[in-house]
Amino acid sequence: MDATPPSGVRADRTGPPPPFDPELAAALGVIGEHMDALLSLDDIPAIRGSEIMARLSDEDLRQEGAFEVEERTVAGPSGEPDISLLICRPAGAGTALPALYHIHGGGMILGDNRSGLASLLDWARELNLVVVSVEYRPAPEHPHPAPVEDAYAGLLWTSEHAGELGIDPGRIIVAGGSAGGGLAAAVALLARDRGGPAVPVLELPASAAAARTALRFTAEGTDRDPGPRTVYADKLGGLALPAGSVGPDTEPIPDVRALDRAIAAAPWAAGTIHTVAYATSLRAAAELNMHHSTLQDRLAQAEHWLGRPVHDPRGRLRLQLALALWRLHRNLHR
Repeated sequence: MDATPPSGVRADRTGPPPPFDPELAAALGVIGEHMDALLSLDDIPAIRGSEIMARLSDEDLRQEGAFEVEERTVAGPSGEPDISLLICRPAGAGTALPALYHIHGGGMILGDNRSGLASLLDWARELNLVVVSVEYRPAPEHPHPAPVEDAYAGLLWTSEHAGELGIDPGRIIVAGGSAGGGLAAAVALLARDRGGPAVPVLELPASAAAARTALRFTAEGTDRDPGPRTVYADKLGGLALPAGSVGPDTEPIPDVRALDRAIAAAPWAAGTIHTVAYATSLRAAAELNMHHSTLQDRLAQAEHWLGRPVHDPRGRLRLQLALALWRLHRNLHR
């Protein structure tokens, strides 16, 4: 990325990009072949206004009446501007529901609180969840810690107003994809360090030590507290992940062992399982460049090896977490 800052961005906040891990060299080469030029800071406004950043409409978010949608302006961090929260609540819900507090991706420079919600609302519809999505101030105009502080302020407000939103305050999970995943982990750390809401986080960090820390985020202090060493996501696939399950001297959990068996069983298994974990079957077929019926056959075989379905939202979430732990174990034992 070009180090020349646009108007309004302090020059002393920029510098050379961090070095990439050598293992990324092959992937970066492929990406480079498909990019016309390097992205510069001056390109960001045009990208933000392009068609690829088109916002979901309220009608899209309602999913034919499945959700009630509202946007609220709430207090931001102390001394900073207010922030916007998009709230999607299952229509007609009569009891307090678990909630996903969503932090969007986009490299912390793109997107808004509607970004990435199309697939997330499919989960929420299946699992009867409230979705609260925060709009944070983006970089480079608003450098760190603005994005994470905005996201944390939105979490605090959501927790404090859970009753009026129809949310069970003991079952708020912080989730994010891509850059939103990094912000989700940071928000969970702030909640821990500042005595804020105790929340599980769905994005697992890349190192064993960081994973064990993330897995300690529980609903501590509530009647649902499973203890300081286990994260429960009982509404999101029946998962119970021990914090001690990631380490050089620990045996992998059953889901990870099942992945080992499946990936060893066929040369195509690793790519198919990974793609299906993060996409619907039709989209996965396109990404794998195969006919949909072929993917369905392979998916049925993979589900046989894994011992459970993976084509629905619950199964995909469980598979995503198992893949994260599988990668950590592989890295530890290289």
